[in-house]
Formats: sequence, C-alpha cells, structure tokens
Amino acid sequence: MTPQSTALGPVARAGALGAPRPKVSFEFSPPKGPKSEASLWEAIRRLEPLEPEFVSVTYGAGGSTRERTHRTVVRMLQETSLKPAAHLTCVEASRDEVDEIVQAYWDAGIRHIVALRGDPPGSLGGVYVPPANGYANATELTRGIRTIAPFEVSVSLYPQVHPESPSADHDIDVLKAKVDAGATRAITQFFFDIDAFLRFMDKLRKAGVQIPVSPGIMPVTSFEGLKKMSVSSGIPLPGWIANLFDGLDEDPETRRLIAASVAAEMCTRLAEEGYSDFHFYTLNRADLVYAICRVLGVREQPKSPQEAAA
Repeated sequence: MTPQSTALGPVARAGALGAPRPKVSFEFSPPKGPKSEASLWEAIRRLEPLEPEFVSVTYGAGGSTRERTHRTVVRMLQETSLKPAAHLTCVEASRDEVDEIVQAYWDAGIRHIVALRGDPPGSLGGVYVPPANGYANATELTRGIRTIAPFEVSVSLYPQVHPESPSADHDIDVLKAKVDAGATRAITQFFFDIDAFLRFMDKLRKAGVQIPVSPGIMPVTSFEGLKKMSVSSGIPLPGWIANLFDGLDEDPETRRLIAASVAAEMCTRLAEEGYSDFHFYTLNRADLVYAICRVLGVREQPKSPQEAAA
C-alpha cells in the first residue's frame, strides 16, 4: 500500500483502490402475510440488479415455512433473473417426506439447496432429537440430496464453535464429513470477531478443506435482537458492539448508520485478507445491504442500449 492508502480506513481504501468485484449472495425469509410479502419483494427487486451469485430462502423451525419457502423460491425462479436456493432441514419429517421435497425442487428447476440440521419446532437453540425414520443430521441430509440429483449443496459453518460442539477441531471434522457427502460450499453463521474467524479459517485450510467458504454478514440494527440471536446461536458478542449501540434504543436511524458502518468495515477488512465471497443475512431489507455492496464495489451494471430500449 502507498503511504496515502495506509492513512485511510478500510472503507475508504475499498473506494480508492478499485479492488476486484467480490461475489455476494443474499438470504431472505418467506413472508408471513400480504404485508410482509410486499416488503420482501421490494427488497428482492432492489437487490436483484446487483447480480448476486445466488439468493437463499430460509426454512422455519420444524419445517414450519415449508410451503412458503417453496412458493417463494419458485416465484423467484419464474419472475426474476436470480438463482434461488432453498433451505431444507431434517426436523419433523421422514426421509421419504424430505426426499419428496428435494425431488419437487429439482422438478421445479431449483438447482441449489442449503442443507441444515435445523432446530426443534418452537425451540430455537433447543435440544435436537433426530427423527427415528428421518435424516439424523446435515451430513446425512447432504448425502440424500446428492443421491437424488446433482444439486449444488451449501452447508452451515460456525467459525467460533457450534454451541453443541466440544471444539473447533470437531466442527472441522463435521464439515469434512459434509464435504465427503457432497457439500459444495459452506456459509458461516454471522460473527463479529474477525481475528477469530481468520484463525479458524487458517486451521480449516490446513486440515485440507478447500470448498468455498462465504463469511455470513449480519447488518443488525437492533442490539436487543442481536443479543437474542447470539445467545441461541452461541455466538459471542464483543464489548465494542454493545458500546456502539448503548443509549440508542429510541434512535433507529443512528442504529442503522452504525449497523451499516460496522458491516461495511468488516467486509472491507475481510476483502483485504483475500475473501471474495460474502453472504448477507438481509432480514428482508435491502437498504443496508445495498449500501454495503456499493462499498465493496458491487453495483448495478449499466444497461446496453438494446436492454434499455426493451
């Protein structure tokens, strides 16, 4: 870096250096009703021109959003230029039921599934009991999906140890098993300790795991909501996050500015460390993610004269 660039922060450097355009993907949740459906599709239309690698749609605890998830990804496939991926879990379903869902996705034209173990219904982070006649975990689910059809299969990864895991080494062994079962990509749970993430990734690569890993980025504007998610997911929150949001309970606009700043700085630092794939947990809102993508150099491509006239 030049002396001038080292005097700048990572966000300013991202704008000044003209770094290569990273790959991005976005996660959405299926709508609960007409009002939330309108908000969801407003977000989808705003982010679609950024040409993400894929977009994923979540699957509620216990399969509670099964039909809504299916309907949303199929609509994305039919009405947008996006490449939708459907989340799928093992919970509260037999192998036959899950296999039917997988086949239905393939028949509908979906080619990417995010395979997850899942949480018990009504108990995020609760005790998981494998179904007697179902898939016991995400590794088995991944193998089952790939047996049915050659889907791209993304799986989850905890860079700061899964809450039910004894160690990071165990998490790496679990991911190796998922890769052996056919997983093609890992998406991390959200995190805020970049140094811990980088140490984990060094360990992961030294262990021989070479599939793409997309850091999961959560631009959260509610610290109370973030605390609830971190507790259920076993993700430690650094003290500086609490300090930034302290006293802003009644100031949503400032919280949003801070959330965008934190996420943009995280992404730009990770980009400087060589990471070029980012997965954004959008919470069905486009504005913060759109701004962060702009910082990273992910922008709408200008239309050709032919496209503009169409």
